[in-house]
Amino acid sequence: MSPRDLSAPAQRHPEKAHRPDTEVLRKPDWIRVKAPTSKGYRQTREIIKENKLLTVCEEAGCPNVGECWSAGHATMMIMGEICTRGCTFCNVATGRPDALDAFEPGRVAHAVEKLGLNHVVVTSVDRDDLDDGGAEHFAQTIRAIRHRAPDTTIEILTPDFLKCPPSALETVVAARPDVFNHNLETVPGLYQEVRPGARYFHSLRLLQRVKELDPAMFTKSGIMVGLGEERPQVLQVMDDMRSADVDFLTIGQYLQPTPKHHRIDRFVTPDEFAAYERAAYGKGFLMVSATPLTRSSYHAGEDFARLREARLARLGAG
Repeated sequence: MSPRDLSAPAQRHPEKAHRPDTEVLRKPDWIRVKAPTSKGYRQTREIIKENKLLTVCEEAGCPNVGECWSAGHATMMIMGEICTRGCTFCNVATGRPDALDAFEPGRVAHAVEKLGLNHVVVTSVDRDDLDDGGAEHFAQTIRAIRHRAPDTTIEILTPDFLKCPPSALETVVAARPDVFNHNLETVPGLYQEVRPGARYFHSLRLLQRVKELDPAMFTKSGIMVGLGEERPQVLQVMDDMRSADVDFLTIGQYLQPTPKHHRIDRFVTPDEFAAYERAAYGKGFLMVSATPLTRSSYHAGEDFARLREARLARLGAG
């Protein structure tokens, strides 16, 4: 595959390949959420705006933004709003990003402190234009949060650092986030359609390498369902993750951002999600979140507390 033309202007909804589909699927009752209107939502929004920050909650159109922001929780998105990849499931703009903002880590830390977060999730766009993929920027952000909010636990959701030297991942792990999250997103058979710029086994190896660098660090990964995958493929992904010693698995329903994005194959039922959760626990994950509205950072703080408890319980049982 030829490299993406980074000189092209950013596009919010670029034409993206997806299988033709004339059927429009209506959202079932279990996937509907209320519009955000609370005072807490407005306060969180103001703090984000004051610090000139981006959040994946807004950029990716997360369905849980009302609930999370009402509770004062937001997932910070660093390194700009323009991604160098063109994944067919994602609503983040694609094109040539701006230069990194050296003051962004400090602003993120200030917002974390002002929001009084016990746990924060920091993610980013893909930055294939940078030699280290933005690894040092991640590390600076982690250190800034540690300085301003030393009691806050930190979860990072990183890109795959596909075109970077091994030192990029080492830089991020050395900054000691509490949770290292990198999503596989879908089954390997759908990568050509869904993540054309990524490689399944590279992402899997990234998660495995984190554990090699720091065996005590929690690792986390997630996939979407409803893209056209089959149940045996999902179970195989679970096995692959466990072979990489991933601790925490998330599974959520894919929601099509626009008609130009990858179509929804179907809405997976809550009973099917519950069955996936049981299967995942049976395969040895410490934590599993599998619901239609599950997203990587949804209830991340509460889940991190449960994750620590689960590890202690397993160590005690051993």
